[in-house]
Amino acid sequence: MTVRNHQPYDETNVFARILRGEIPCRRVHETEHALAFHDINPQAPVHVLVIPKGPYVSLADFTAHAPAELVAGFFRAVGETARMLGLEETGYRILANAGPHAHQEVPHLHVHIFGGRPLGPMLTRLPGN
Repeated sequence: MTVRNHQPYDETNVFARILRGEIPCRRVHETEHALAFHDINPQAPVHVLVIPKGPYVSLADFTAHAPAELVAGFFRAVGETARMLGLEETGYRILANAGPHAHQEVPHLHVHIFGGRPLGPMLTRLPGN
C-alpha cells in the first residue's frame, strides 16, 4: 500500500477488485488505460463510471504520479465513452469526487458520466451567495 496525498491506496477497494476481474461489471468500453462500466446504482438514465488502470486515489494523486501517457489515455477514454453512449448531441455531465468533503465513496479515481435527460443545476446556491 502506497501513501498518496495522505490517503493510502486500498488494494481491496471495489474498483481495484473489478480491474483484477474479481468482481464482474457491465463493461461499456475498455482501453489499455481505462475501464468504463455501468454504475450499479444509476443516478440518471445513463450513468457510467470510468476508472484508470492503476492505483490512484484521486485526480490530484493521478495527475501528480501517473505517467503522461496514462493521464492522456484515461481522459481520451472518458471522451470516447461519452461518444459511444451517444451523449454528445444532447449533452452530458462528468464528475469526479475527491476526498470526504466531496463524498468520495471509493478511494480509486473515477469519473462519473451522467446523461440521458436534462440534469438540472449542479449545485444549489447557499443563502447569501
